[in-house]
Amino acid sequence: MSTFGDGLDQAVQKAFTRPAPKSAGAQMRYLVKQLRGTKAVAQMLRVSQRTVERYVKDQIKKPRADLAARIEREVKARWQPQIRAKAKEKAASTEGIIVDIHARMGYTAPIGSTDQDRIRHLTVALPPRYAARLFEAQEQGADEDRLRELTAEALKEVYFQDDGRRAGSLEEVQINDVLHLDFGL
Repeated sequence: MSTFGDGLDQAVQKAFTRPAPKSAGAQMRYLVKQLRGTKAVAQMLRVSQRTVERYVKDQIKKPRADLAARIEREVKARWQPQIRAKAKEKAASTEGIIVDIHARMGYTAPIGSTDQDRIRHLTVALPPRYAARLFEAQEQGADEDRLRELTAEALKEVYFQDDGRRAGSLEEVQINDVLHLDFGL
């Protein structure tokens, strides 16, 4: 599970104009239409082609929990691609992104200052350049650690250093033990 990656995905999903299909049959029909065939869907979901066909015909209505999670994840990853792209573009060019995080944060600072990590709850509006960096890294397949570093870097510059107006000697911010994370567009 990717806390930061999933958080970015959920932020974009809030921009959807229509809800994604809910029933297993409707979700499976959508995937079959998107991937142009039951064989491709079966390979992606790691089930038999016959199982996919039975979901499409509503002969099976309730998938087991792990399959239901895979189906929902794949549907949401493909749902309303143009709306998704517009939301990312708007956040990266004009709007920015809001991060609401409750986590243990520490930082590296010069000797003589207190740099002990502590639990903080921050809600910070990040400018578009940081949203662009986060979405670009996610699209390039960045792992959880890289997204965490980019978020920490953005918080360092925007929140801790106030865009260069304070804490100029602050070297690095670390985010550990994330209790809550929510991104908003």
